[in-house]
Amino acid sequence: MHIFTRRNFLGQVLKFAPFFATPGLMAEQLILTPPQTPGPFYPDKLPLDTDNDLVVINDSLTPSVGKITYLGGKVTDLKGNAIRHATVELWQVDGNGIYLHSRGGSRQKQDGNFQGYGRFMTDSKGRYFFRTIKPNEYPGRTPHFHMAVSAKGKRKFSTQCYVEGEPKNKTDGILNRIRDKKARDSLIVPFKPVPASKLGELAGNFDIVLGWTPED
Repeated sequence: MHIFTRRNFLGQVLKFAPFFATPGLMAEQLILTPPQTPGPFYPDKLPLDTDNDLVVINDSLTPSVGKITYLGGKVTDLKGNAIRHATVELWQVDGNGIYLHSRGGSRQKQDGNFQGYGRFMTDSKGRYFFRTIKPNEYPGRTPHFHMAVSAKGKRKFSTQCYVEGEPKNKTDGILNRIRDKKARDSLIVPFKPVPASKLGELAGNFDIVLGWTPED
């Protein structure tokens, strides 16, 4: 059984609380998360394992290759109300820049130990949590995570999350379609080293603010 299950979700959130919080943030300061294209490489066939730990598949003892990265945050409406029991999806390239999608890069170079896709249902406070790897560059793109949020069985929103400090952020065509600097910056996340981690793990917070209410 993976260590990142709903059963001990709260414990993991508390452990990484310093990374997954934005102290002093008031409702009037919230910025709508800009929508972004889901791209052409949303998995055309979902893996058998779709949990929120992308580093290890099922009960395999062999982890994927890459810098382990924790990504978490809250899903809220513009007033800061938690959107509970929404499904958050994440998909990205592996350590070799290959997507899970059958046309997402060379199958010979694909890391068979990387899940490539995961999902998690937000808790009563709208929180979600993933363990994955830091994304590598994909031809023509800066490193990024694809994310989607859905409720009541329908996907309602897709966006992308970017890594602060990546040189190609300045020239990435999709990121820079967002003209408003505050909105654009809201997609760029600082990933900080996890204290005392012997593996050089990183953690970052990405809150998703939607333009629809929990009742929609």
